Amino acid sequence: MFSGQGAQYPSMGRELYEHNSAARAVFDMAESIRPGTVEQCFLGSDEILQMTENTQPCVYCVDLAAAEALREAMIVPDMLAGFSLGEVAALAFSGAVTYEDGFKLVCKRAKFMQEASEMVDAAMVAVLKLSDDMVIDLCGEFSKVYPVNFNCPGQIVVAGESSELAAFVNRVKDAGGRSIKLKTSGGFHSPFMDEASIAFAQELEKADILSPKTILYSNTTGRPYDGNTKELLAKQICSPVRWESSIRHMLENHVDTFIEVGPGKTLCGLVQKIADNVEILNVEDIKSLEETLKALRR
Repeated sequence: MFSGQGAQYPSMGRELYEHNSAARAVFDMAESIRPGTVEQCFLGSDEILQMTENTQPCVYCVDLAAAEALREAMIVPDMLAGFSLGEVAALAFSGAVTYEDGFKLVCKRAKFMQEASEMVDAAMVAVLKLSDDMVIDLCGEFSKVYPVNFNCPGQIVVAGESSELAAFVNRVKDAGGRSIKLKTSGGFHSPFMDEASIAFAQELEKADILSPKTILYSNTTGRPYDGNTKELLAKQICSPVRWESSIRHMLENHVDTFIEVGPGKTLCGLVQKIADNVEILNVEDIKSLEETLKALRR
């Protein structure tokens, strides 16, 4: 499971770069294409890393660096999924696109989404303790508030215009729920991103993208890719993330071990709320890499 935007933090990936050759190669690749990426990952402040144009290239690198550290240790996944931005990293890891081309696409994606976010004053909040239907109904009371990430039972992320979000948050409280503002710079996976989706689709048409060599789940459908890779990647930017559906489908297909690669443990927490009796691990630094390898070998 490849981490998404919002999981970033200062110095992420630094230990992997310093102590793992496979991880270092990912960062070196990115640095050759976009000078300054390594410095942003290791020395960038919260403010710098929260800018979409910086967040996405940096998280892409940390995701793939962690995945490569596992692959170097002969850990090969049966299925892949990535949360939002992480889906592009997962696509590259699947062999559908080279790491270099995937990084270039991520840089374009980030640029388009940054530009779209600057056209409207929007933000994202996680809504807790309410059912999906309740959140959908509350969003329906507003003209520019949308349910965008279906994460797990009792947690949906909503994107909305700032002028309406304060009132929406009050409605959530009235309904018995709780809201948490996210570290993102726009209203992603909503109609606010329509222009970014169109622009990214045009970039994807120029790209050489194959079918994934490992089963890869789409955020848009909650099911594996089935040949319409470019269409799903473009549509994903302005469509809700069906994360819970993806995980439940994996469980139906007998997945019993989930490993999050990239900064933080956000996806681990979501799986924990969806699944029982599964192993949930993560890799974001040397300690977590060693602990994950120990658990898998046990």
